[in-house]
Amino acid sequence: MDDKLYRVLKYVAVVMVVAWLGFTVYDSFFREYSPGEHAYHAGSKHFEDGEYREALAQYDAALEQEPDAPYLLRARARTLMQLGRNEEALREYNRAIDLLPYFGGAYANRGILQDRMGNYEQAIADYEKALSLDEELGEGPHWLVRFLRNEPEKPPTIRDRAAYLKQELAKPPQERVLRVPEIDAAQRTYKK
Repeated sequence: MDDKLYRVLKYVAVVMVVAWLGFTVYDSFFREYSPGEHAYHAGSKHFEDGEYREALAQYDAALEQEPDAPYLLRARARTLMQLGRNEEALREYNRAIDLLPYFGGAYANRGILQDRMGNYEQAIADYEKALSLDEELGEGPHWLVRFLRNEPEKPPTIRDRAAYLKQELAKPPQERVLRVPEIDAAQRTYKK
């Protein structure tokens, strides 16, 4: 390796280490956190680990400090949905949407909830609203997210699900297949 390239690579490495250390110091000592942010992150960790009751307790603690934070309401709603407490989850999604009506992820998740509850027309409306607000939601999880979750196959997106529901609802009622529990259970919520 020539001497000039080696010096450039060495300086790039030193700059990257200094930048990383600087950010770590800033994040640890100088960054201001919102009152419920630590509990939110703890709840998110529990949620990712499938510990939904613990996640809910953390989100509730965070909401005591920030009662009208849309991101906390959405996180709580996702957790309630995983616990099967659908009516409560729906109320939380509605509150979050009222507070932040232009956030597509909340509509996508409310659509998933409506879908699970058998409210297919409302699910389609929410899926379409989510896609109109954030077109990326129709692409599904990024390849890196799928890699980290060990999902080699790309799961169906909300765009796919909305199209499927429309197709099935156009059929006579006795011919409709609106639920396939094994496939429906694999549908993940959106954290974005």
